[in-house]
Amino acid sequence: MRTTRTARTTRTAAFLATTCALTALALTGCSGSGGKGAEEKPARGESGGQAAGTPRMKVAMITHSGEGDTFWDIVQNGAKAAAAKDNVEFLYSAHKEGREQAQLIEAAIDQKVHGIVVTLAKPEAVGAAVRKAVAAGIPVVTVNSGGRYSQGLGALAHIGQDETVAGEGVGEELNTRGRRKALCVIHEQGNVSLEERCAGVKKAFEGVVENLGVEGTNMPATTSSIEAKLQTAKDIVVVVTLGAPFADATVKAKSGSGSTAEVVTFDLNAAVVKSLKSKEIGFAVDQQPYLQGYLAVDGLWLNRTNGNVLGGGRPVLTGPAVVTAQDVPALEKYTARGTR
Repeated sequence: MRTTRTARTTRTAAFLATTCALTALALTGCSGSGGKGAEEKPARGESGGQAAGTPRMKVAMITHSGEGDTFWDIVQNGAKAAAAKDNVEFLYSAHKEGREQAQLIEAAIDQKVHGIVVTLAKPEAVGAAVRKAVAAGIPVVTVNSGGRYSQGLGALAHIGQDETVAGEGVGEELNTRGRRKALCVIHEQGNVSLEERCAGVKKAFEGVVENLGVEGTNMPATTSSIEAKLQTAKDIVVVVTLGAPFADATVKAKSGSGSTAEVVTFDLNAAVVKSLKSKEIGFAVDQQPYLQGYLAVDGLWLNRTNGNVLGGGRPVLTGPAVVTAQDVPALEKYTARGTR
């Protein structure tokens, strides 16, 4: 596994911020679970133990996840592990539509939570609700998407990857592989992060990039759309998907269309790692979603208990890193337990 060339110059800041958080964990001398209820259980693979002795706090995470997206299961696993350690009641909700996501943020404000973690996939739709939370004195940490809007909305920090940089990393990798025409599959229309990924690919790639919009919450329809495109555009030699579940759909579409195009993807899950091993997927870009969830909750706890702010005003980067078949032996045990 290797960081993309365009990400290396910013990796040091992310490392320092992460180290700060992990050092704070060591100083507490505790890890594992505490509290009651399904939402407060540690992630799979976490050992039990005594929760922090700090006052109980409540943190709400509100994302733009659609149903069936395993990426958000991994984010939640990280968040729940931190919540168990930090004596935090963790509340999770999601809606793929921006207006409904904003309503969920409003509901969290009404519950008088002590901190909010939110994604900014559709910043125009949720921005006012985020500002309302900040105005109410509720610290907000943004994760995963819309990082360039985070500071302007008053958030403490943004945790994730630079999506344009990640896209450029894919373009550079495709250049080294000698590819000439790519299809970039956007599974959620209006999601600024997905658009930035494809734009980054196009910026760095020396060949041609064509975008294809699909209905990401309908996997059979997604597979059919990609298959139809590959049947009619025989010159496509690589398909870039922007989420792990859509890589599997593309592998099926490729088989149905008779295409020989290489499949590459953003994000990992157990199925992607298996497909890397079998060479059905050429490479993946990992942004470490478990770390995003963990650091977001832990960052809010550190802010409440010690006044810490992760990142020093800059995004805390958790990726990107290119993952290939040679990295599989080191990753399989983590993807199997839902932490990578």
